[in-house]
Amino acid sequence: MDEMDHDRMPSMAKHCFVTVGATASFTQLLNHVATDDFIQALQQHNYTHLTIQYGPDLAYVAEFIDRHKTDTARNGAIEVNGFDFKTEGLSQDMSMAKPCPSENRVGGMILTHAGTGSILEALRLGVPLVVVPNPDLQDNHQMELAREMHRQGYVVATAPEELCPAVRKAEDLRLRRPGWPPVENGRGPRPYIRESLNDELGFLD
Repeated sequence: MDEMDHDRMPSMAKHCFVTVGATASFTQLLNHVATDDFIQALQQHNYTHLTIQYGPDLAYVAEFIDRHKTDTARNGAIEVNGFDFKTEGLSQDMSMAKPCPSENRVGGMILTHAGTGSILEALRLGVPLVVVPNPDLQDNHQMELAREMHRQGYVVATAPEELCPAVRKAEDLRLRRPGWPPVENGRGPRPYIRESLNDELGFLD
């Protein structure tokens, strides 16, 4: 293959999908996602696409999305897109973070609020998951669940202001994340995670 042919080969796509849920505002998270620093952190790990499900908070990301919506083939820029809510759910958007060689796509990551439905969907896909609990919500249970799953090595739990280092941690998690669902001595999910998830199963984010 000559040099010209190599230059014409498309780069592998790598997606980061961010979701804040359908109804609750999470402006703290969006204010740290919609920054050039976060874009640079993604670029350092070869991401090509950033999709933001921003819920009711378009005002916090509109200018950022418009400024960065570009062709990824041009100067290695990241293509940025966003939407508010989809009645059909987020499964298709989340699945873009899963590797698919036939579609010229390598594994990316999912960055989500601490909603149980989003966490379960991402874990089933087997891609790195960064969980950012919303401190404005009165739901200590979700905060505790995120911390416990982080402790057991299933997710990266972080604060909004720590998103940039969390990108690197997600890449580390890709190499060492245990299998899902979690098991204890081959008999089923570890008790804390099993009980916590069962408390919220059936409720969509």
